[in-house]
Parts: sequence; structure tokens; C-alpha cells
Amino acid sequence: MQKHNPVNERIKRQYFTFLKEANRQCESSVDAVAKALNRFEVYTKHRDFKAFHYQQAVAFKNHLAEQKGQRSGEKLSKATLHATLAHLKHFFKWLAWKPGYKSRLQCSDAEYFNLSEKDMRIATARRQKPVPTLEQIKHVIASMPAGTEIERRNRALFAFTILTGARDSAIASMKLKHVDLTESCVYQDAREVQTKNSKTFTTYFFPVGKEIRQIIEDWVVYLRDEKLWGNDDPLFPKTDMAVGPEQHFEAVGLKREHWSTATPIRTIFRDAFSRAGLPYFNPHSFRNTLVQLGETNTHTIEEFKAWSQNLGHESMLTTFCSYGEVSTRRQGEIIQGLESSPQRQTQPGIEELARAVARELRSSKMGA
Repeated sequence: MQKHNPVNERIKRQYFTFLKEANRQCESSVDAVAKALNRFEVYTKHRDFKAFHYQQAVAFKNHLAEQKGQRSGEKLSKATLHATLAHLKHFFKWLAWKPGYKSRLQCSDAEYFNLSEKDMRIATARRQKPVPTLEQIKHVIASMPAGTEIERRNRALFAFTILTGARDSAIASMKLKHVDLTESCVYQDAREVQTKNSKTFTTYFFPVGKEIRQIIEDWVVYLRDEKLWGNDDPLFPKTDMAVGPEQHFEAVGLKREHWSTATPIRTIFRDAFSRAGLPYFNPHSFRNTLVQLGETNTHTIEEFKAWSQNLGHESMLTTFCSYGEVSTRRQGEIIQGLESSPQRQTQPGIEELARAVARELRSSKMGA
């Protein structure tokens, strides 16, 4: 059975280059497009893209809806269907304008990859995200062992995530020189740190507790003074593996290298929450914890703007819309509280906050 089509491969390579160089998409985004195209080609048995017909889109859409995930064993989610079909739709629209394909493809045929309105609403619905409380995070940190240097690294890693709100990919690539204990900040330099959208910004330690900050200070001092590591060495080094007495690989300490991915960080988080008897929360959820903390601790628009910038957000709208969702439990408390005190005065700063949000909306529309 044919496993690839040389003509398709050449045009796909052009499209991937277009996405990366013209659309400025990252490698992971291009990989997602490649996966979607591969799914379609496997279904069509690698038929030439020039033979594309809207009936193929309809048939593939029905086929995909019946497929099951390899891990879950359940049917693919509506969100996965939406993402896969959207990649295919954009590809065939782009393809319809290329020489050799113009006369064979109709741009409008790509629209047949659309999901129904009902499925679209399900796929794009915003759902309540599980967010750990600061008390839960502190409980996990307190339950983490610190007898070996690997255990100390793991505890410091966990504490650093809530202290700075840094993403796991950034943490995996961070060096000792990026942490300034004197100024209580982390310089996320996109030339060396894997930040989102390659943004460079400074994050000051969030006010989450002196005990958490002390863990980070002790860890940095340990790396610099006891292990004699320098500025370009990793802040959270990978585990050094070696053949043990029983002739199999085991952890023997820390290696003077960065993790190549953030997967080990998520594993450390999973183990830490499990040991503490709590459900798993991924590293990114700590950013939601910090946003909720900021909504409580900040009292002026300037303070909230600073809190938002500290998370690396250029606009407060990002903080509000992507992270600032009121939890269902808190939603109920607020509504029930209004019933008991309906004549309560407007909180100071609410009008100022509303005006600032309106300004952000106006500027974002003008930018668009």
C-alpha cells in the first residue's frame, strides 16, 4: 500500500515553509498541521491533492467523527475535530491559489470541512478550568522531601513555578543568570529562554509567602556556592542517569544540562500532587492561581496592570479573558452575597477599572 505521494510531499513542504516563514508559526503549530494532513492522506490512501473534491471533505469529516483516541479509547473530542478540520480547510484554501492547482480546485470546496454550528459551539465552549488554591500548593511543597539534591531540585522547581508564574517551557530552559535574588526578579530573555511568542520581559517574585521565596534562595545558593555552577548553567538541571549495582539505569544526581522538553517538569508535578493526596494540577494552572490572587490583592488599576505585566501579558484583556474567570463556587458566593446586601456601595476603583478595560478594547480594535 502506498505510504506517501511525492507530489503531495513537495507541496506540503512549501506550505510548511509558508506557515513558518510568512505566518510566523512555531514548530509545534506546524507539526499540528502536518498531523492533520497525514490523517487526511491516510484516509484517502495518499491520493493526489489535485484530485480533491468536496465529497472527500464530507466523507473524511464523518470518518474522523468515528475515530477513537489512542490513549483514552474514546471518540475524538469536538475540539480535536475542530482543530484538525480547520487545518485542512486552511491548507486547501491556500492550495487552490497555487499554480497547477487553480484549475482543479475550488476554494469554496474547503468550506465543506466546517463542523455543524452545534458541534462548533461544543468545540469552542469555555469550560471551568481546575485551579489549585495557594493553600493547596503550599501543602504540596511542605510534603515534598528534600533529602537528596534531586528532591531539593524538585521542591525548588515547584516553588519557583508559583513564585514567578513562569511557563514550564521557560523554566526548563532557564539559566542561573536569569534569576536576580537582590532585585527579587527573573529576566525571561527570549534569546535563551523559551517564552511564549518569544517575548522578553521581567517577572518580579509574586507575594506568595516568604517560605516559598526562601526555598528558591537556598537552591540558587546551593548551585552557586556548593556545586560551583556558573551563570550559563541550568537553573533546574536534568537528572543524571547511570548504571547502578543491579545493572540497570538509575538516578545518581544532577547533570549540568537543561531538559530538552518540559515533560519531566509535568511528571514532577504529577508525583508531588499524588504524594500529597491531591488531584493533579499542571504547571500552567499555577498562572490561574496567581490571577485569582491578583484579583483579590490588587486595589487599583495600576496595581492590576503591574500584576498582569508580571505574568508576561501585554494587555490586561489577556489576563481578564484567558485567566480571569470566576470559579463556579466563587460565582455562587458572590450572587448569594448580593441577596443579603443588595444596596452595597460600588467598590472603589470599579469605575476606573471599567474605563481601563474600555480603553484596552478600543486600542485592540484599532490594532486589528
